Amino acid sequence: MNFRYSFLLLLLFLSGNAQTQQPDTFVKDNFTKKEFYIPMRDGIKLFTSVYIPKDISNKNKYPFLMQRTCYSIAPYGENEYKTKLGPNSYLMKDKYIFVFQDVRGRYMSEGTFTNMTPQVDHKTKKDVDESTDTYDTIDYLLKNIKDNNGKVGQYGTSYPGFYTAVGVLSQHPALVASSPQAPISDFWNDDFLHNGKVTLGYFRTFPVFGVQKTKPENKAWYNGSMIKATSEDGLKFYRDMGTLKDGYEKYYKDNFFLTEIMNHPDYDGFWQKRSLLPHLKNVNHAVMTVGGWFDAEDLSGPLNIYKTIEKTSPKAKNTIVMGPFSHGAWSYEQGKHFHNQIYFGDSIATYYQKNIETKFFNHYLKGDTKKDAGLPEALMYDTGAKQWKEFAAYPPKEAQKINFYLSKGTLTNRAGQGFSEYYSDPGNPVLSSDNLKDFNGFTPRNYMSEDQRFAEGRPDVLTFTTDALTDDLTFAGEIMAKLNVASTSTDADFAVKVIDIYPEDFRPAEKKEGVVYGNYHQMVRSEIMPARFRNSREKGEALVPGQKTAVNFRLQDVVHTFKKGHKIQIQISSTWFPLFAVNPQKFMENPNFATKEDYTKALIRIFDDSAIEAQVLK
Repeated sequence: MNFRYSFLLLLLFLSGNAQTQQPDTFVKDNFTKKEFYIPMRDGIKLFTSVYIPKDISNKNKYPFLMQRTCYSIAPYGENEYKTKLGPNSYLMKDKYIFVFQDVRGRYMSEGTFTNMTPQVDHKTKKDVDESTDTYDTIDYLLKNIKDNNGKVGQYGTSYPGFYTAVGVLSQHPALVASSPQAPISDFWNDDFLHNGKVTLGYFRTFPVFGVQKTKPENKAWYNGSMIKATSEDGLKFYRDMGTLKDGYEKYYKDNFFLTEIMNHPDYDGFWQKRSLLPHLKNVNHAVMTVGGWFDAEDLSGPLNIYKTIEKTSPKAKNTIVMGPFSHGAWSYEQGKHFHNQIYFGDSIATYYQKNIETKFFNHYLKGDTKKDAGLPEALMYDTGAKQWKEFAAYPPKEAQKINFYLSKGTLTNRAGQGFSEYYSDPGNPVLSSDNLKDFNGFTPRNYMSEDQRFAEGRPDVLTFTTDALTDDLTFAGEIMAKLNVASTSTDADFAVKVIDIYPEDFRPAEKKEGVVYGNYHQMVRSEIMPARFRNSREKGEALVPGQKTAVNFRLQDVVHTFKKGHKIQIQISSTWFPLFAVNPQKFMENPNFATKEDYTKALIRIFDDSAIEAQVLK
């Protein structure tokens, strides 16, 4: 079992509570565990475990620190104790009333599970969603756990990050601090979809989210649907599987979640009501959103949640932290911190846990909530300079938007009049990685900073590269791809990568054995966009063969300094397999059900007035 898969299982079964090492008896020695069902306003009961400090009293009151999760609050039984509590060991030692709850339809809780439970208009007292479940849980805890101090905080990573973010909407007056970490914000562009494009690299995860239980469960009930690797060559599985349609019909025809994805290719009402962003208004307590620049699952969620609260909720104490982390990697300490093959520094997770996360919760839950915690507005790790940077606003107000035009293999400051072209064959797609073992992973992780030299030489990959930089150049903020394209086909995807090319003689101080770092092509940011959604996400629209057409989309943010002597490269292709399902390049009302007979080869042009727009710090 590889490390990445092990970590994701840890998130699934221990609800993201990886910590620095503590004695196994600390929790049992210092806390009393209680288990009970909490009734919601519609009568459904949610299973909850509470760890209460043994020294709690009327003169020594504690606040609540809560996590709601779909990933199990095991171990179950009042005599069975977790060995770690809370988001980090510092907070555990400081002691809180730690609360863990299985959400509706999961493990020991009653009800039916819904992915990204839609927010509802609370027209009656019986209308429920995750925000009302949060409210009802907080209300019950305050009334039934003696000697609490009347304050509640909440946290969670990944799906529990979503439950934290939507819990913000509960508006319970006792809720004073929330930290959504790697949260989903809009399923259309988080996790399973990127701009509506199905993330095929998540194929093995669907049993976790698409199989309903029929009775209370203290263990995973969906294990029989999990797909096991049969070869170290993970690419072979996807080659043999065929199309997305083939894989769905062979493995997951009864999986309700993949069925929902397959049947809703457009951003219709099904997806719209699962977006959290339109509801994030009038937030009036402290929110610290946390993410990782190399989070292959939920990069857009933290950025979008922070920016939305910043726009809609002036009373919120709103903070964002983005580090050089993969999904949830701030919750455990590596020592020498690498993402994939790239070294970023020492003890980075410990710095965050000790100086940021612990300070946030201790201040608002045990201190004066009317005062600011003294945290930076935006603490962002520069992944090129390899250092933390603080900003008074994010994106930084001093950043300037600059266009880098794609012309004749180079990045220039002027739009050209010609074009570059490539021949795209869905039957022979560009690979998303050359690490064949990684394709067996539960979800992809390493590709976010992977060396891209394997793709550069393909004739169906266009490259545009600067000369070696004479000064440092820092991207800080949003990146837009503004492509002008033409295709002989009626549909196409456009995958765009921003790459940092190291000098040919580069020798890092910290490295992994066997890696050639000279001329390393480190991916900094990337995204994919189906041309069908260029004008509207709500309804796909065919390309007119041969007609010049604008396809504009966000690549998500970066804070990255391209160092003097490095080069900036842009790579563009129309396939990115098996990370994303192959576009047949033939317009279909529902491309998710494309067959190989629908595959259409196409000659695709990228015109010289296309550009990458970046926010640059001068």
